Amino acid sequence: MAPTRRTTLKLGSAALGALALPPGIGRAFAAGEIESHGLSTFGELALPPNFAHFAYVNPKAPRGGTLSIQIKNTSGNQNFETFDTLNIFVFKGDGAAGMDATFDSLMVGSGDEPGSMYGLVAEGVRISPDRLTYRFRIRPQARFHDGSKLTARDAAFSFNILKTRGHPVYRTILSEFAGAEAESDDMLVVRFSPRRSRDLHLVIAGLPIFSEKYWQGRDFEASTLEAPLGSGPYKLARFEQGRFIEFERVRDYWAADLPVNIGQNNFDRIRYEYYRERQVAFEGFKSGQINFNEEYTARLWATAYDFPAVREGRVKREELPNGAPTPSQGWYFNTRRAKFKDARLREALGLAFDFEWTNRNIMYSAYKRMASFFENSELKATGMPGAEELALLEPFRGKVPDEVFSEPYVPPVSDGSGSDRNLLRRADELLRAAGCKRDGNRLLLPDGQPFEIEFLDSSGALKPHTEPLQANLRKLGIVTNYRQVDAAQYKRRLDAFEFDIVTMAMGGSFTPGDGLRITWGSEAAKTPGTRNVAGVQDPAVDFLIDKIARAQSREELNIACRALDRVLRAGRYWIPMWYKDKSLIAYWDVFSRPEKSPRYSTGAPSTWWWDADKAQRINYRG
Repeated sequence: MAPTRRTTLKLGSAALGALALPPGIGRAFAAGEIESHGLSTFGELALPPNFAHFAYVNPKAPRGGTLSIQIKNTSGNQNFETFDTLNIFVFKGDGAAGMDATFDSLMVGSGDEPGSMYGLVAEGVRISPDRLTYRFRIRPQARFHDGSKLTARDAAFSFNILKTRGHPVYRTILSEFAGAEAESDDMLVVRFSPRRSRDLHLVIAGLPIFSEKYWQGRDFEASTLEAPLGSGPYKLARFEQGRFIEFERVRDYWAADLPVNIGQNNFDRIRYEYYRERQVAFEGFKSGQINFNEEYTARLWATAYDFPAVREGRVKREELPNGAPTPSQGWYFNTRRAKFKDARLREALGLAFDFEWTNRNIMYSAYKRMASFFENSELKATGMPGAEELALLEPFRGKVPDEVFSEPYVPPVSDGSGSDRNLLRRADELLRAAGCKRDGNRLLLPDGQPFEIEFLDSSGALKPHTEPLQANLRKLGIVTNYRQVDAAQYKRRLDAFEFDIVTMAMGGSFTPGDGLRITWGSEAAKTPGTRNVAGVQDPAVDFLIDKIARAQSREELNIACRALDRVLRAGRYWIPMWYKDKSLIAYWDVFSRPEKSPRYSTGAPSTWWWDADKAQRINYRG
């Protein structure tokens, strides 16, 4: 979890939720407007207008020290392995890690309440009765890093330019945002189309705010190594392109004492290190160059943490319940390509993956098999569809697979041999049913061309997991290749959908909404740079996403998500991988943390702080 305070737009996952005004704290205005100190999903805000701080922070946490980490989550144009631009909100370039911490937003989220937001730049909001107009009251003390005042005009400029010139994911999700304008320096008016989704105002509340004056005369869409003027708790200190980027805490940060910030932003410096290979990155952690690491490789977790600093207690390891939604990780087929058009063929390829063997022999039995796009949540479809789900699905009977109206697809359990003959026999039957033919040891596609597949990646971390799958595919007569390319080429090919199969982990959400359009919507399938890597273009999916985005109760949302899960699983758009409901955390023993963690995350390291006594005790040099 990156050390940022803002609830940002999570690419490839749902954005936020609907507005619900807490009883007793709003008051009516002339035009029937209601005022609130925050926004929430389907219910009351847990915290009153005068709350002191979030319950999961230490309000007296000291400040100091350096947090050294790797980028583990990306958004916009960011790349895990390199960067060549400091503007992460547009399509061009490979964006640098950490830049979102240099910008403030109107409101920020709470780790105890999914889909809730409390005031940062905005101290309050007035909502029109039809919920098409929102008036955010800007705090008069809000300032950019150069001391200039942050006004409603800056916010209006920011949201309007993200809609017209921002990264495609912003353009997509802001399609029903009609525009923003400043009535005065302290009053921002945001308007929505009557077709707006339930959570669009919350997306707006979490967007970064830029300086309009700074961008005058500059090309917003261009790559740049000049840090744009921000207003957040951190600002750029120094960087070496593609190797590291370091931020320093803003000593006179205007919002440091606001309730949403107290107990957070505790490190004097945050440094992101870039590595091409996980093993090299791990060596950086062992040497102390990185001092906090969330581990994603079960093999390393099981075997590699036996170096002197661990044995001496200078490095700690923990498995922390994260309470977060499970990302849907898998090998995704590019269905834009003719060879992947038939769902029977895609299912056959999935049968060649022996999860049981892979989990036992490569991942030390640390994981569970993923089956759902809403795994490990109440949004996951199970059993036969209920009456409410059927009501949503019936208009598409005959247009979606019959399976949608039965029990959802679950990948079969193998015999664990690594090459289950029964599953491979079933795969061969499906390939033949899809029109494939054999030519000796080769499998030919229905058009007579050899069946060849390329797995595209920028890292070799999953190569050991992919090779057994490739071996089974070769037994079916399919030619396979694992192509590892440099980070820049990988991103270009991903943005342009120039691949056969790619590994992706789509972030989850407790309250899915507009963000699903970016991941599964038909328009996103045609828009370079979006997360619809599978190329899904299905009217039933679009319909259900719209139902999800407009759901007005938790029950209504859950029903629509389960229906969508059934349709997506019936589409066989992926070979689902695995998941774990705990975060594997390793760190040099130089931190302290609050007694309580957020309900829906580990809080690590965003609520932690540097402990100088511990650092001195273990003689940490970094």
